[in-house]
Amino acid sequence: MPEETTSVQEPTAPPTGPTTDGPDLPWATAARLWLVVLVFVGVGLVRSFQVGIPFRDPHGAFLLSRIALTAAISLGLVALDGLVRAGRPVEVRRVLAAVRGRWTRRRTALAVVALLGYHLTYFTYHNLKSWNSFNRPRDRMLLEWDRWLFLGHSPAMLLHDLLGQHVAAWVLMVWYETFPTIVVLAFPAAVVLARRLRDAYASIAALVWVWILGTASYYAIPSLGPFHAAPQDFAGLPHMMIQDTQARYLADRAHLLADPSAAGAFAQVAAFASLHVGVTAVILGIAWWHRMRRTTIALAVFLAGTLVATVYLGWHFAVDDLAGLAIAAAAWWLGPRTVGVRRRPS
Repeated sequence: MPEETTSVQEPTAPPTGPTTDGPDLPWATAARLWLVVLVFVGVGLVRSFQVGIPFRDPHGAFLLSRIALTAAISLGLVALDGLVRAGRPVEVRRVLAAVRGRWTRRRTALAVVALLGYHLTYFTYHNLKSWNSFNRPRDRMLLEWDRWLFLGHSPAMLLHDLLGQHVAAWVLMVWYETFPTIVVLAFPAAVVLARRLRDAYASIAALVWVWILGTASYYAIPSLGPFHAAPQDFAGLPHMMIQDTQARYLADRAHLLADPSAAGAFAQVAAFASLHVGVTAVILGIAWWHRMRRTTIALAVFLAGTLVATVYLGWHFAVDDLAGLAIAAAAWWLGPRTVGVRRRPS
C-alpha cells in the first residue's frame, strides 16, 4: 500500500533498499502461505465427503468471476501506480518504463500466487459456510448472551430507540452494503501497491486467516442471526433490500436442506462470528501496517459504523461483533508470522 505520510514524489525507477524486496523474497514465503491454504482446502474436501456435496461455485460468484474481477482491478492499479511513478510530464513511454521496471517476471509471479491463494481460500470458505447449514443453529443461546450483556435488553432495540427507525435505517443499510466493494478493492491493492512484496504477503496471509478462523467460528456456534431468532425486534424498520436478502438467504438454506443434491443448492447465512466486522478490521490492519494514517482513521470510522449496522439491521448479535474483532486480532497475529514477516515497513 502507498505511504501517505510523506510528500516526496515517487522516483521513476522502483525504490530500493528497505522499501523493496529485490531477489531476497524467497519462494518459500509463498510456499508457507500456500501450505495454510491447502490445509484449509483439505478440510473443505473432508467436509465435502461428509455431506456428500461437491464444491460449488454458483454462477461463478465465488471463484471464476472473482478472479476475473481481481485481474481487472489489479491491471488498473498497476497502470495507476505506473502513472504515479513515472511523474511528469505524463508520457506513455515513461509510464510503460515505470511499470516494466517495477513488475519483473518474478514480482508478477509472486503477486499472482498470493492472489490465487486468497481466492482459493475464499472459495473454500463459502462452500464450508454453506455446508454448515446441516448443523443445528444455536441462536437462542446467543440471544440470551446479548440480553445478559445489555441487562435484559435487546441491543438492536436499544439502537432503534437511540437512532430512530427511519433515516438511520437507510444510512446504515448503505453503510453495511459498502462492505463487499471495500473488500474487492482492498486485497488486490494490498498486493499491487505494496512497496515491499513481503508486506503484501503479510496482508494476504492475515486475510486468509480471517476467513479460516471465521469458518471455524461458524462451526463452533452455528447460527442464523437475530433477524431470524427475534424478528419482532426488527418489525419497526422500513422495508429495504436488507429484508429481501435475509428472506432469500433463509430460502436458499431451506432449499439446500430439502434437496442437497440440487445443482443450485447453496446457503450463505451464518452469524457467529461477524466477518463483516472481522474482515473490515483486518483491512484496517493493512492500512495500519503500511503506516497510512488517514486511511487508517477512515477505516476505523467505517468499522465503528459497521459494528452498529450489523446489530441494528439484525444480521448479527452483539457477541458476534465482539468475536469478529477477536478473530481479526488473531488473524493479524498469525498472518505475518505465517509468511515470516515480523516488522512493519519503516
